Amino acid sequence: MRKTAMAVVFVPLLALQAQTSEADLRSAYVLGPEDQISVWALDVEEIQQKVIPIGASGYINVPLAGRIRAAGLKPEQLEAAIAARLKTYVKEPQVTVNIAEFRSQPVSVIGAVNKPGVHQLRGRKTLVEILSLAEGLRNDAGHSIKISRQLAWGRIPLASATDDPSGQFSVAQVNVKAVMEARAPEENILIRPNDVISVPRAELVYVIGEVRKSGGFALQEREHMSVLQALSLAEGLNRTAGPQNAKILRTAAGGAKRTEVPVDVREILAGNAADVALEPEDILFVPNNAAKSAALRGLEAAIQLGTGVVIWRR
Repeated sequence: MRKTAMAVVFVPLLALQAQTSEADLRSAYVLGPEDQISVWALDVEEIQQKVIPIGASGYINVPLAGRIRAAGLKPEQLEAAIAARLKTYVKEPQVTVNIAEFRSQPVSVIGAVNKPGVHQLRGRKTLVEILSLAEGLRNDAGHSIKISRQLAWGRIPLASATDDPSGQFSVAQVNVKAVMEARAPEENILIRPNDVISVPRAELVYVIGEVRKSGGFALQEREHMSVLQALSLAEGLNRTAGPQNAKILRTAAGGAKRTEVPVDVREILAGNAADVALEPEDILFVPNNAAKSAALRGLEAAIQLGTGVVIWRR
């Protein structure tokens, strides 16, 4: 029988400034399949900080200790289980289990990101780091991010956090621009296992008709957009536009039909009328000016004819 082992402190390879929170995380963390753990048994040469993966079945194979179920146990519980097996070889065995790599900590990222899906925390990760794993936000991402967390991991540490009606989840919203521009670093929170991060698509306003770039434009961090802002995104009016007869097509509350709101863009551009706020899903329609179009067609025909004459004379 080998001599009694003495306790040794094993320091995990973590950032020193995170030791307190990581200790809390370790005490709460439940091991799962695909996690990798390091096992240290003092005075047992076969188990010297050996890294062991937890198999898909949840079991590990430890020299001398044999096959032990690790999934579902906390690290200190697994230490006790391994130590119990080692008593055949060592009197009062001292065992340390640390998490070498987190692989059973799924975080779901859905919505307007470039790589939606399930990502693994694999240690401490902030909201921005998880969004980076999802390859960032799409151009049509909205102005807020929704985070849902199981209450078993505690409430989300944000002022906006509330419990859902089921009493099982903490839910909070984060302002995208404030986090990305580091104006609200306290909102760049640590993400916990099984968190769900939802990035909704931004609401759009549409500009169609006699503009240079028709299409839908995302509100993003803005909740509203004005007619002039929308025209700017549409790169301005065509020469054939009839801005005095523009219309906003707006969906009536609770209905499928759209109402028409006349808007004189010409007067707004001249500063003689106030800019008009567009609501999400509004359509700004700028019609064609028939007389102006006819004049331009005549001018273009004359230019082409003159060019043809010059070429013919050569």
